[in-house]
Amino acid sequence: MDIIRDFLSSYQGNWSLQRLRWEDIVEILIISFLVYHIMAWAKHTKVWQLMKGIIIILIFILLAMFFKMHTIVWIVENVFSIAVIAVVVVLQPELRRALEELGRKSLINNIITFEKASDERFSDKTVNDLVKASFEMGKVKTGALIVIEQNVLLTEYERTGIEVDGLISSQLLINIFEHNTPLHDGAVIVRGDRVVSATCYLPLSDNMEISKELGTRHRAGVGISEVTDALTIIVSEETGNVSVTYEGKLFRNLDANGLREKLHMIQNKETEEKKRGLWKGRAKNEK
Repeated sequence: MDIIRDFLSSYQGNWSLQRLRWEDIVEILIISFLVYHIMAWAKHTKVWQLMKGIIIILIFILLAMFFKMHTIVWIVENVFSIAVIAVVVVLQPELRRALEELGRKSLINNIITFEKASDERFSDKTVNDLVKASFEMGKVKTGALIVIEQNVLLTEYERTGIEVDGLISSQLLINIFEHNTPLHDGAVIVRGDRVVSATCYLPLSDNMEISKELGTRHRAGVGISEVTDALTIIVSEETGNVSVTYEGKLFRNLDANGLREKLHMIQNKETEEKKRGLWKGRAKNEK
């Protein structure tokens, strides 16, 4: 903590625009560029949730310093170095993948290329195909596990499967999960309007509240929803029932409208009614 105080005091009263050099401006731009890309990368990984927790802890530490809670400050000073090592160990897979991506990409292209992300994650056609495929497979009791990616990228799990990269259709999904086909075992990962990978392995949940009558497929669906923000559609091979997992929760035995509602929830679609409402307010008979 003394290091932080010395660092802050060394800059107090010494900053002046007259001392600003062109090297300082370049340094500020480089640091800003690095911070922006680190934040953009972290937003699509599990690091984002960890960073929010770290920020809360830092605020608590600052409050402890401000109110001179000496015992808490002493504990922080003694465990700080251990905590830094622990964070590096926890984030080791994400850090390795980030360095691999940096090696594959051109720095110049990253600087001059800006992509505008679409607000809508997937189309209405994709919603209809997902619903149709799920209940068609449910009728003949074909087990299925469909993971729909949101903000947290599923690259880690995508690499465990076989690349497909095909436009979503109900026929494609039914064919993938057909018994005795090379791709039927494991999960399918959906990104936008495309099936990107099949036969993927997912982490199993340790939640003891999951019913014992549910098998590995449901436990895997809950597991991926606990570590990412993905929504997973599960078709039971035993009963043909369709379920959904999201944010660590399992929603069992949905009908077609229930599944469609869950998909619309994450579709992030700005409907024409919403657009019109921004300009004209509510319709005359709208409740």
